Amino acid sequence: MAENSFFLSGDKVLLKPFSTSDINDDYVGWLNDPNVVRFSNQRFLKHDMESCLRYQASFEGTDNLFMIVRRLLDDRPIGTVTAYVARHHGTVDMGIMIGDRSVWGMGYGQDAWGTLMNWFLGREDIRKLTAGTLACNFGMIKLMERSGMSLETVRKAQEIVEGHPEDILYYAKFHGS
Repeated sequence: MAENSFFLSGDKVLLKPFSTSDINDDYVGWLNDPNVVRFSNQRFLKHDMESCLRYQASFEGTDNLFMIVRRLLDDRPIGTVTAYVARHHGTVDMGIMIGDRSVWGMGYGQDAWGTLMNWFLGREDIRKLTAGTLACNFGMIKLMERSGMSLETVRKAQEIVEGHPEDILYYAKFHGS
């Protein structure tokens, strides 16, 4: 799936397959920035070039997507999106990280999310798209709800964030909805 010519364009962003050339000090810095990974289990890991290369390689030969999010304005990389595809079930579980904090709140994440979500839900072989987040991640909750996703289930007090138990909220959107 992740061939070099494949890309998706939104109103503000361009999504392209993540490549080894995207692994640089800025990208590794996003993963090690406590503010960027505050609500992700990545906060428990220390990343370096090698760990990033291993993660990128884990997508090779799979139906899953790992894409770099670039601003259309200047082609600057600002984040990543992932999609884990269960082809036999017709489902996709998505994730997003906008690592460049200077663009937070400007709609780039919403555009990246909507672009990839709509592409998947426009395919006949995908019947359902899912995503999850912590109940304290208000930005992600707004992003999913603005995208037309509905709360599907809650895992009560599932993870500890900054010393407090937090629920995990799972959202979904079906093909044609």
